Amino acid sequence: MIKRFLNLEWKQYFRSSYWQKNLALNILLIFFALYFVVIFLIMGFALYPILKKMYPDNDPFVMVNGFLFFWIIGDLVVRFFFQKLPVMSVKPLLHLPIKRGTVVNYVLGKSAVSFFNFLPLFAIIPFGIILITKGYAATAVITWIFAIILITLIINFLNFIIESLSSKTELSFLPIIVLVGGLYALNYFEIISVASLIASGVTAITENPLFLLVLVFTLVVLYSINYKSLYQKLYLDASLKTKVQEVNASNLEWTKHFGDVAPFMQLDLKLIWRNKRTKSMVWMLIMGLFYGLFFYPQPIYQDKEILYVFVGIFSTGIFLINFGQFIPAWDSGYYKLLMSQNIQYKDFLKSKFTLMSISVVALFILGIPYVYFGWKILIVHFAAAIYNIGVNTHVILYGGSFNRKKIELDKKAAFNFQGTGAVQWIIGIPLMILPMALFGILNWLVSFEVAVAVLLALGITGIVFHTKIMTFITNRYLDSKYKMIDAFSQDT
Repeated sequence: MIKRFLNLEWKQYFRSSYWQKNLALNILLIFFALYFVVIFLIMGFALYPILKKMYPDNDPFVMVNGFLFFWIIGDLVVRFFFQKLPVMSVKPLLHLPIKRGTVVNYVLGKSAVSFFNFLPLFAIIPFGIILITKGYAATAVITWIFAIILITLIINFLNFIIESLSSKTELSFLPIIVLVGGLYALNYFEIISVASLIASGVTAITENPLFLLVLVFTLVVLYSINYKSLYQKLYLDASLKTKVQEVNASNLEWTKHFGDVAPFMQLDLKLIWRNKRTKSMVWMLIMGLFYGLFFYPQPIYQDKEILYVFVGIFSTGIFLINFGQFIPAWDSGYYKLLMSQNIQYKDFLKSKFTLMSISVVALFILGIPYVYFGWKILIVHFAAAIYNIGVNTHVILYGGSFNRKKIELDKKAAFNFQGTGAVQWIIGIPLMILPMALFGILNWLVSFEVAVAVLLALGITGIVFHTKIMTFITNRYLDSKYKMIDAFSQDT
């Protein structure tokens, strides 16, 4: 049966209308995977001599065990953001004589062979070989490697439990923040030395391999929890149930002041507030607004003026970036219906531009208190806000004409990469890197004032020629209209 499942997934992937379109992105992901493999290999072979050179009086093996706590919480965070439970199209299988337990075991077993679980092997095996060549007992080292493998699998299944909890909360980051933040706080404030406990536990396992059974038991418990959770959801009518909730009909009368684009703005605002995926952007606004507090209070960043541009673009453009990069995919669920109506496409796009521009102005005003850390910061933030309105709004709208990936709005919000393609990665260059590079070069070669003036000039130029730029962008969308309709009509 497992062989049949693998065969079905293989055919599903290569017969999909998306696999050729995703080929470039898949090649890029393979490149990144190979890059991390090389990094971990180098780290595995270099870790012992580096630690021995830096701390000649300490045992590198003991020191590595002491770092395991930080690796565990770091691994949990990375997995939460990037690793998703592998799924297969189970609906066509549910009416067939296939045991649900077989399907669940296949899905969970597939997660065990994830790249995230194999990556640590490229570091721990070379490190283990070095330890054996340095005179450490081979039995102890092999036991240690098995312990790390079991811990990796424990993190794997713990991550899926955390993701399951996060999907049930409005603040989707809350479970991971509470767990990781709580453990780190306990260790940092020395309430409970979690790092020492884990190091002592792993050391005890290497001295007595029977303690591996504790890790095995923990793994079995987490696997069982995931199994039970998936098994209960694996019913044919589970996808037919609809969630009944009271609609919060907010007063959007103020949007009528924007004329013909008001209906589209109301549609976007309702879409943002009523769906999981888009609602997360509201919380991201708070993060973007206070982003500068990570840098500006630190004396080390006081004279790094190029950082002001990065924070300025990000903090005033956090909504622009998060919302704009998926235009028009936010409307993919009803895009065919939308395009069949008697509407002006320029009004549809103008509403997006207006909404993004309003967010930039609002976030700049709310960020004015950053002047406490220096008048230069406020000036750069103002220039960054003008640049966002005049340049980045147009850039991100133009990039949206290449979007071909459908988005399901009711899916989990936290780092959900559905709808993400090569466009979203490439567009980061003109959005963030270009203004930073331009400002940095001019600030270094000429002066701070000239660098700020150039950013302002580019933004103002974009605002002055807004109508002509939007006409060009609208024509681009009209040329891609039927390609988008076809792409958004495909199953995800």
